[in-house]
Amino acid sequence: MKKILFVASECVPFVKTGGLADVVGALPKSFDKKDYDVRVMLPNYRAIAPKYRENAKCIYYFQMDNRVYVGVHQLELDGITYYFIDNEQYFGGMVPYYDLYQDLERFAYFSKACLSALPLIGFRPDIIHCHDWQSALVPVYLNTVFQGDEFFRGIRTIMTIHNLRFQGTWDVGHIKWVSKLPDECFVPGRLVSPFQDTSIPQNSWNCSMMRGALTYCDYITTVSNTYAQEIQTPAFGDGLDDILAWRRERLWGIINGIDYDIWNPSKDDKLVANYNTKTLKKGRAANKIALQKELGLKEDENVFTIGLVSRLTDQKGLDLIDNIMDRLCNMNINIVVLGTGARNYEDMFRYYEGKYYNKVRAKICYSDALAHKIYAGCDALLVPSAFEPCGLTQLISLRYGTIPIVHEVGGLKDTVKPYNEYDGTGTGFSFRNYFSGELLDRINAAYNLYTNNRKEWENMQKRGMKEDWSWTNSSKIYMDLYNRM
Repeated sequence: MKKILFVASECVPFVKTGGLADVVGALPKSFDKKDYDVRVMLPNYRAIAPKYRENAKCIYYFQMDNRVYVGVHQLELDGITYYFIDNEQYFGGMVPYYDLYQDLERFAYFSKACLSALPLIGFRPDIIHCHDWQSALVPVYLNTVFQGDEFFRGIRTIMTIHNLRFQGTWDVGHIKWVSKLPDECFVPGRLVSPFQDTSIPQNSWNCSMMRGALTYCDYITTVSNTYAQEIQTPAFGDGLDDILAWRRERLWGIINGIDYDIWNPSKDDKLVANYNTKTLKKGRAANKIALQKELGLKEDENVFTIGLVSRLTDQKGLDLIDNIMDRLCNMNINIVVLGTGARNYEDMFRYYEGKYYNKVRAKICYSDALAHKIYAGCDALLVPSAFEPCGLTQLISLRYGTIPIVHEVGGLKDTVKPYNEYDGTGTGFSFRNYFSGELLDRINAAYNLYTNNRKEWENMQKRGMKEDWSWTNSSKIYMDLYNRM
């Protein structure tokens, strides 16, 4: 039996700020328990709901480096064993993340504590599967500080990049201080770029925890095939394209999936009417009217309704939407926005709601229940991201029969098939160049198809709903990777 340990900073249902939590929560459940013992290790945030924190048992506690407390709590849930690294100083706040300066120290501690705990809790994984920069020092510690211990020799590591934009980057002096890693880790080509100007003082060199993980891990994965190719170029590599291109034979692109038990329009208890491909028209009409009623919009099932469920950041293509919002609102259209993020984008959508109150609703908050209703009640979903490693919203929209309108990058390109009016194929609308005019053109194409050929629109909805974007296929690729190691 293969023993796999997932190490991550968030996981559904305990704590979530983005798609990382969905992946770490769903992927371990997709493996056959007869062949794979997959466990998950997380920080024991105070923000975790009491019903989980209070049921997790403290199975061990110790001092790391003879001075720093580490507690290990354990919880069994839905057949998966979860370990929580406990330390009030680092994880006692009511939010999972602080500012980057503090988070570098918190997650350096977390990475080292995860490894330190393993011999004490009686679990020796064959593979440690790390997720994003918050666990990036695990492969570095494992292949340096911990190699003197026989217990750790032979353990392999995978680093999964969910978003390369976030790397855990600061100067060498600070990262050396928070990590206590040996000097050998901070030479150019390891945690430091091989192109570093060595004429300046070493403590001022730019240092990346993610670069360290990519250097020391055995395999690298990211969350779509196209993104795996894109990040080997300067345009998408965020300063790490050199190491990714150098290690391309160990770099796999594996598309994310979604949990089909949670995202299932035929059983979703957050909807006023459940539906499938046979009851699509009636079910979605009922959900659309219910959404309009809840948001205070005019109740009319024929109004073309566009949804946006997203973090409100530069990555998500919101500047393109800003450029065309006035023109969109001159159409017979409703626009529903759900999300939080950068203040300028939050205020932008508040402004448009005020300007076009009969057509626009901006819910600047996190609401899982409303997200489900938007997927079931909107006709189309906007995902015009400047870059998108995978994206989950377009997968959910396909599952719910909501037509995605996307920029052809990363996982969006891999999962949304462009509509072809001549042969009646495709599952959505996509544009190639990051330009607001192209986005407007694709929205107009969707609007015209919805208005003038509802039958073809429904056929496209059904094609998307019939596709399988569960973890079934992707987990098989992960199993292949695990078995190769």
